Amino acid sequence: MSTPFPSSHVPPTTTRREKAGARLTLTLASLVMIGPFSIDTVFPAFTRIGQEFGSDDVALQQLVSAYLAAFAVMSVFHGPLSDALGRKKVILGGLVIYILGMFGCILAPNIGSLVLLRVLQGMSAGAATVVSRVIIRDMFSGSEAQRLMSRVMMIFSVAPALAPIFAGWLLLLGDWRWVFAGVGIYALVVLVLALQLPETLPPEARTRLRVGALLGSLAHVGRSPVMLRVAAASAFGFASQFVFIAAASIFMVDLLGLGEQDFWVLFVPLIIGMVSGAWVVGRVADLMERSRLITFGYLGTFLTAGVNLLLVSLAPEYTGGLTWSLLLAVVGPMLIAFTVALIFAPIQLEVLDLFPHQRGSAASLGTFFALVLNAVLAGLIAPLVATSLVSLALASLGFSVLGGAFWAWHLRAVRTPSAV
Repeated sequence: MSTPFPSSHVPPTTTRREKAGARLTLTLASLVMIGPFSIDTVFPAFTRIGQEFGSDDVALQQLVSAYLAAFAVMSVFHGPLSDALGRKKVILGGLVIYILGMFGCILAPNIGSLVLLRVLQGMSAGAATVVSRVIIRDMFSGSEAQRLMSRVMMIFSVAPALAPIFAGWLLLLGDWRWVFAGVGIYALVVLVLALQLPETLPPEARTRLRVGALLGSLAHVGRSPVMLRVAAASAFGFASQFVFIAAASIFMVDLLGLGEQDFWVLFVPLIIGMVSGAWVVGRVADLMERSRLITFGYLGTFLTAGVNLLLVSLAPEYTGGLTWSLLLAVVGPMLIAFTVALIFAPIQLEVLDLFPHQRGSAASLGTFFALVLNAVLAGLIAPLVATSLVSLALASLGFSVLGGAFWAWHLRAVRTPSAV
C-alpha cells in the first residue's frame, strides 16, 4: 500500500537480498525478544518481591505497567531517531542503557526504586524492538519480507513461554534478584550479536537530526487517519491475547492456585499457538494477499475468543492437578494466540508500507498505540477483569471485536478514496 500523503523525503536506498540467512534471522529475533523477556520473567518473582518489600498485587503490577508506559512513550522517538542517526546506532545505544537498568535492579532497596529502574528499562528496550522491525523492511520487500517477519515472529513467540520458565529456574538459585541478573546477561549476548548487524540506512537517506524535523516526521505520520485505524486495529487485536499475559500472575496463582514454577501451564500453550500461526503466515506469503490474511486473522480471533468464553463457562471449578478443567482453561488462549499470530507479522508490514519514506516514525507510532493499551491492560484492566476465568474471557472477546471493527473500517475507507 502506498503512503496516503506525499513526502518530501528521499526514499531510503537499501541493500536488497533475495533471502535472509539464519544468523540475521536469529539476531533480529533476539532483539525483538528483549520486550517479552523484560515482561514475562518478572511474573514468577512477584511473590518474593512482594514479601520482601511488603507490596500488594496492585503495586507489583506497576513493575509491568510502568515498564510498558515508559516503553510506549520512548517508542515514539526510537524510530525517528533511527531515521536520522541510522538503525544500528540507536539499537546499540538502547541496549547499553537497558543493560545498566537491568543490573541496577539488583541493587534496588525498595519497590519504588525498582519501579523507577523498570521505567529506565522501558525507555531503552524499544530501540531493539522497534528498529529491528524497520531493518527487516529496509532489507527485504514483498513475500520475503513477510517470510522473514514470520520467522522472527516464530522465534520471538518462544520468549513468552521461555521467560517465566527461565525465571522459575533462576529463583531456585536464590532471591528475585537472580531474575534480573539472568535477563541482563541475555541482553549482553544480544548486544554482541547486534554489533554484527549491517547499517541498513545510508547517510544520504537519513533525515536531519533536529527536534523540529523529528517532531514533523511524527506529526506527518500521526495525523494520517489510515495510520490511526491500522494502529488501533493492531493494538486491540493483539490485546485479545495480551490480556492473558498481563494477568498471568493473577490467572496462575489466584484463579488456578498454581505456583511460581508452574507458569509453563499457560505460556507453553500460548507459544504453541503463536508459533503455529507464524508458520502459517510464512507458508502463505506467496499464496494470499496480505490484507486478506489479516482479515482471516481477525475473523479467527473473534471466533476463538468466543470458543474460549464457552469453554471456561462450561468448565467445572479447578481443584488441582492436570484435570479436564485446567485443559479447558488454557486451550482457549492457545487458539486465540494462533489467530492473533496470523495478524501480527502482516499488519506490521502494513504499517511500515503506509510510509515507505518514514518507516522509523511509522514503526514508532504503530508500537506506541499497542504499548499504551498494553500498559493500561497490565496496570488497570488486568486486575479488574481477572476476577474469574469468565470475566477474563469476556475481556478478550471484547478486544477482538474492537480490533476487527477498526480493521473493517480501514478496509472500507481505502476502498472509498473520499474516506481516506
